Order: sequence, then structure tokens, then C-alpha cells
Amino acid sequence: MSESSPPRTQNANGCPCGNEKSYEECCGLLHKGEPAGSAEALMRSRYTAFCMNLPDYIESTWHPSTRPKDLAAEAAASPKPRWVGLRIRRTDVIDEDHAVVEFTARYQLRGRMFTLHEISRFLREEGKWFYLDGKFPRR
Repeated sequence: MSESSPPRTQNANGCPCGNEKSYEECCGLLHKGEPAGSAEALMRSRYTAFCMNLPDYIESTWHPSTRPKDLAAEAAASPKPRWVGLRIRRTDVIDEDHAVVEFTARYQLRGRMFTLHEISRFLREEGKWFYLDGKFPRR
């Protein structure tokens, strides 16, 4: 288990995922097809894909066994929040092909601020990480 740095908001200099590297040097590489080196890297790239409205990437990194059938339609019909910050609370590497990432993501919707808190499971198949599913801890 590892703890990550405090939350960072999106800024003009760093990647939306909170990394100090630029988007092009960070999540942009994954969005262009480079495989994620870890479940946490995939989680960060998925957050950035939500920020940038990249539904194809979100769909392609969601494991087919748990991916909603009408993901594109659901995304098109949903209001688009403005994502404003990501905090990785912990990453647990279960084994080389299974990991858990707990995170909080702040977003604004219709003028109000909200926080999404999720404990996500990830699976690696044939060297590629996928998001499996997540649970929302009780407050």
C-alpha cells in the first residue's frame, strides 16, 4: 500500500490528473495508445479522459466483463461536470495483475461542488490494465 501526495487542482502547467508533468508527457501518452504502467497510472488517465471528454478512451479501458452495454449513450445523455481535482488516497497492489486504487475526485455541476469517493478494482490482462468496477464508501 502506498499513500500519494495531497490533492492538486488542474493547472495550466501540469496534467489534469495532478501530475507535475505536462499532459503530453503524462496522460496524453496513454490516450494516444501507450499502455499504462500501473493501475494508478490508468486511474489517472481515466480521470483526465473524463476531464477532456474522451468517452472512447474511457470505454476502451473499462474491462468488457463489467462495462455497461450502452456506455456511449449514457455518457451522451448525462450532464457534463467540470472536474477540478483528483486525490489518490491509496494504491494497493494485490499481485502483478490485480490492484485497488482509492481516490476522491472533485467536480462542479450546475454551480455546485461535489466529491466522488471511489475504491476501484483494476485487472491486468495480456499486459494491459483495465478498470473493473468500484465501490462508493459510506460517509
